[in-house]
Amino acid sequence: QVQLVESGGGLVQAGGSLRLSCAASGRTASRYVMGWFRQAPGEEREFVAAISWSGGSTSYADSVKGRFTMSRDNGKNTVYLQMNSLKPEDTAVYYCGAGVAGTYDYWGQGTQVTVSS
Repeated sequence: QVQLVESGGGLVQAGGSLRLSCAASGRTASRYVMGWFRQAPGEEREFVAAISWSGGSTSYADSVKGRFTMSRDNGKNTVYLQMNSLKPEDTAVYYCGAGVAGTYDYWGQGTQVTVSS
């Protein structure tokens, strides 16, 4: 069992930055692939970024490439999403997920990110 708790969301102006954190608990949390997803009102949840358990491999949605960076610190069982050059269309609830083989089995409660124009 893995528990995930996101933090770091908030209100920021367009062009600004935020860093989201996701703290994982559970003995094997560091062995999971971790991902960030987001869901805007009235929209489906969409993939944002993912990182391998070692941190050596990352992938990003085209909409955030070059602006967002995902990292992890397995010693702290925490993953991060550094978000720069934020746009109003980045406004959403951001969720952290953990899983294996492309399937995310565990989710956090989400953190709200609002980007004003």
